[in-house]
Amino acid sequence: MQFRDIIYDVHEGVARITLNKPEKLNALSWGSWAEIENAVAMAEADDAVKAVVFTGAGRGFCAGTDLTTATREEDWPARPFPGRAGMMRSRFLATAQVYHCRKPTIAAVNGPCVGAGFSLAMACDIRIAAESARFSAIFVKRAIVADTGSTWLLPRLVGPEWAYRLLYTGEIIDARQAERIGLVSEVVPDDDLPAAAGALAGAIARGPSVAIELMKRLVQEGATRGLDEQIELEQFLQQITHATEDAAEGRQSFLEKREPRFKGR
Repeated sequence: MQFRDIIYDVHEGVARITLNKPEKLNALSWGSWAEIENAVAMAEADDAVKAVVFTGAGRGFCAGTDLTTATREEDWPARPFPGRAGMMRSRFLATAQVYHCRKPTIAAVNGPCVGAGFSLAMACDIRIAAESARFSAIFVKRAIVADTGSTWLLPRLVGPEWAYRLLYTGEIIDARQAERIGLVSEVVPDDDLPAAAGALAGAIARGPSVAIELMKRLVQEGATRGLDEQIELEQFLQQITHATEDAAEGRQSFLEKREPRFKGR
């Protein structure tokens, strides 16, 4: 599939989705979101993809919504939801698709990450920030309600008090502050960001992907379950992993005192 606003490539089990409008700090139009939806659908459908990395070309991750573009809906790329399902699906749900992606997702954040771009980064499982990264739920500066899932994602990552503060003020926080409040897990020099994100994604991609995908599901769904129910579901899903080639390799590598060589099946 040909993309205009993003670059999609796969290498050694890692799909990289690069927002590619650097002249606009990768601000997103509805066409951009449609391309992201298609790229995520491609990654999910490809068993060779074991992890997905989102990043931005140039000086920033994403400056939010592109307010300078006014394209007609019929000019947008087709979304990966055909028929009635597509007709009924909100165009605001792209971040939900990223959040629900079966594959582990990493946001490699460089420079500005604000508004809808902030939501996109928060929808990923893990965030690594360059020292230049800056984060803001900037919606209040435009006197509008935060959207694209910000009000759901932010309190789950940083707790309600910091979520209220960031949503009410639209203040910009730097990478170190984001690390202190739990918004990102690591801060690295700008030049090291691609390598750091690639190393983490590669380590995940070399892991037992069936077990990893099931653990992602357990973590995301566990917030709505009680402990007893969660333990029972863990036990049930563990039976699936016991039957995989990777589980057999895990046991054999333990007996042979060597590193396992997982194949994702």
